[in-house]
Amino acid sequence: DCTMMEPLRTPARRRRFTPAAAAVALAASAFVVYAGVSAQAWRSSETQLRSSLVRMPQPRVGVAGLTRRSAASLGRRVLPPCRATMPEALLFDCDGVLVDTEKDGHRVAFNRAFQEKGLGFQWEVDQYGKLLEVGGGKERMTAYFNEVGWPGDWPADDAGRQARVKELHLLKTDIFSKMVTTGELPLRPGVERLVTEALDRGVTVACCSTSNEKSVQAVVNLLPPEKAKEFTIFAGDVVPRKKPDPAVYLLASKELNIPPERCAVIEDSHIGKCAGKDAGMTVIVTKSGYTANEDFSGADAIVDELGDPGRIQVSMDTIAELMPSPLTS
Repeated sequence: DCTMMEPLRTPARRRRFTPAAAAVALAASAFVVYAGVSAQAWRSSETQLRSSLVRMPQPRVGVAGLTRRSAASLGRRVLPPCRATMPEALLFDCDGVLVDTEKDGHRVAFNRAFQEKGLGFQWEVDQYGKLLEVGGGKERMTAYFNEVGWPGDWPADDAGRQARVKELHLLKTDIFSKMVTTGELPLRPGVERLVTEALDRGVTVACCSTSNEKSVQAVVNLLPPEKAKEFTIFAGDVVPRKKPDPAVYLLASKELNIPPERCAVIEDSHIGKCAGKDAGMTVIVTKSGYTANEDFSGADAIVDELGDPGRIQVSMDTIAELMPSPLTS
């Protein structure tokens, strides 16, 4: 029978008061008044305590090998995993991140260019590591020539010298591009995997580099064609100031129409880390051959490599946990 029935009601019992019961009731009333005041004070104290706890740094637990810093050092409150926010753009540096190019790539290409032009320069491994403190190949050669002396048969004026530097750099770029396309320089572990994860999640991918655009495109083309074509490239002289200046990352943010706080950067160097952080982005450092001992303080995470399956150190999920909450960014 599905007929709705009136719920049973139990008659209220009559209360019987005796002198003893009245005394107990009076004491109870006094206690309730005192307890009410105390409860109100406790609630006020609890509110203050909760407020202070929200502002306290919360410990960050390592996930998939990430070295994670305290909330205080990042300057923002850490969200639990369930509230992690996927970045809208993943911006890769090129040299040292996509490919460990510097020691056996760019350095060798510079030396071959010097040789082809009959210049008596040879950049050794340790020497080139020091030269990498200058961002950009043309700027690097200029700094070197200013220190050791310019080739004797080059023009003496600055405009003439810079024209020769540009010519020499174009030759070096051609040499480097051939090295990449012939397979001398493979992608670093985990690069293709992370790019695939990003694209599968609908995250925009781009490459932001101080290197010549032709060189960067050659490296990006090491990825399968269907993934390489998804990259937007910001490289070379696309900005007037190179890393550690944040200009290239700010340009990417503007052109992609994605706010800096919704961008994650993969870098390998101190100057790259500074550029990404000064742009207001989340920065993950994957150390490379020349940069292992550089100062990466302020980075959101520091790893040895991105990692292939079995050694994964960075995934899109772990990057999401490093991103600021949309409510606090």
